[in-house]
Amino acid sequence: MTDITLRQMKKNQRGEIVAIKAKDEMGTRMREMGLVPGTVITIKGRAPLYDPVAIRVMGSTLTLRNNEADYIVVRVNEEG
Repeated sequence: MTDITLRQMKKNQRGEIVAIKAKDEMGTRMREMGLVPGTVITIKGRAPLYDPVAIRVMGSTLTLRNNEADYIVVRVNEEG
C-alpha cells in the first residue's frame, strides 16, 4: 500500500482517503462533499489538459481541480 495525492492517481485507479490536508473553507467544503478519511474513491477521468479530475465517491461523480486534489492523500495498492 502506498500513500499518494489524489492528483497522482491514474484513470480507473481506486483508493481510500487517509487524510484531507485542506484547512478553513476548502477543507469544510471537501468534507461536505463526502471526502473524508475512510471513503473509497475511483478516478473516472480527466479533462484534455488533465484539469479537472472526475472522481467517483459514494455513488456520485465529483470533479476537483488539481490544486484541490493536492490536499487529498489516498492509500492505493501498488499494483494499480
